[in-house]
Amino acid sequence: MSQYDLPQLQGIVAELLDEAKKQGASQAEADVHAQQGLDVTVRLGETETIEHTNDHGLGVTVYFGHRKGSANTTDLRPAAIRETVAAACRIARHTEEDPAAGLADAERMAREVPDLDLDHPWAIDAEEAAAIARECEDAARSFDPRIDNSEGASVHTQNSLFVYGNMHGFVGGYPATRHSLSCAILASEGDEMQRDYWYSSSRLPGELESPVAVGQEAARRTVARLGSRKLATTQCPVIFKADVATTLLRALFGAIRGPALYRRASFLLDSLGEPVFPDWVNICENPLKPRGLASAPFDNEGVATRANGIIESGVLRTYLLDSYSARKLGMQTTGHAGGVRNVRIDNTGETMEQLTDRMQSGLIVTELMGQGSNLVTGDYSRGAAGFWVEDGRIAYPISEITVAGNLRDMFDGLLAVGGDNDIPGSIDTGSWLIESMTVAGQ
Repeated sequence: MSQYDLPQLQGIVAELLDEAKKQGASQAEADVHAQQGLDVTVRLGETETIEHTNDHGLGVTVYFGHRKGSANTTDLRPAAIRETVAAACRIARHTEEDPAAGLADAERMAREVPDLDLDHPWAIDAEEAAAIARECEDAARSFDPRIDNSEGASVHTQNSLFVYGNMHGFVGGYPATRHSLSCAILASEGDEMQRDYWYSSSRLPGELESPVAVGQEAARRTVARLGSRKLATTQCPVIFKADVATTLLRALFGAIRGPALYRRASFLLDSLGEPVFPDWVNICENPLKPRGLASAPFDNEGVATRANGIIESGVLRTYLLDSYSARKLGMQTTGHAGGVRNVRIDNTGETMEQLTDRMQSGLIVTELMGQGSNLVTGDYSRGAAGFWVEDGRIAYPISEITVAGNLRDMFDGLLAVGGDNDIPGSIDTGSWLIESMTVAGQ
């Protein structure tokens, strides 16, 4: 177990802020974390790695007027904390004034820290974790005779404590847990080899998918890729499967984050209040979702989080701003220091079969490779693999292709979001059917 508890970490932050004041800082903020975890990986039936983690760290930022300095340490002893504060103060005294630098506004601090039910420890030892991972891998390896190798199955569990405080008098913290089970498998047919994986993740160990279900899904996805073909370059409708459609939402969030906007490096510059998607599209976030994988009662600056409509009836209703980017833009923080939390896009209810039937002929993308999103221009080009659809049915797997378009056009050309929104993670989306993209092959 970690040697620290929540009251101790809160006390460390309070003492640190007092020390910053003594050393002349006009403002200061600090965050401290402690976490412990267990990672066990089994490969080909044998326990390959067992890793125990037990670490902690602290970061402090001080302000002398609008001059800023930051320092970090993993040593939480009082003398080390004093020296860390002193280091941050030395840096701040030699930096340039930045009118946007400073704490988030005091009136935006979270008045209360609600219990979001994020803390569900898993009383499991390495031997038990290895048995679960082995069951998962065995289910995958026995799924089909063409499965002939494995990258292993892993069990991960982590307990963490997080505390943030600043000179506005705010000191808040909470415990959280996160657990996962994953499996990656390989299959061969002739000279062809394919790999795929699956995983399950939750705050609660009891809500993880069963080891057999995770292993079999990893195997099913892998075997389905055998017999892949090349494709001639074409223009066609594209379905992004739910677990890769999350990357399109992340591209949206990257384009409406404060730093991209105040640097004028976003294809969605000056789009607040403008249509970005068709009018049936709604995208919201709920940072206060009980047990949510991205839930937090306050953001990384102590600002109270709240539910937000990001896209309403296709229209962009909010940027994602922390206090610094908000000041640069002449706006107010939206409580997004640390990012967007627990996102959901409304679906139109179709099953994958109904989406492919609606598409008739086109591409289903199940894997994306490389970094091909230009958030300045919106140009999009990613290596991909998936399946070709003919007459509304999956015809054969496809590999070594590139899907290309512009994110503006892709968002505007979103025809449907499937009801297959049962993927693990903090983004709740089904598969996306986009009207038309360029698919580059042979």
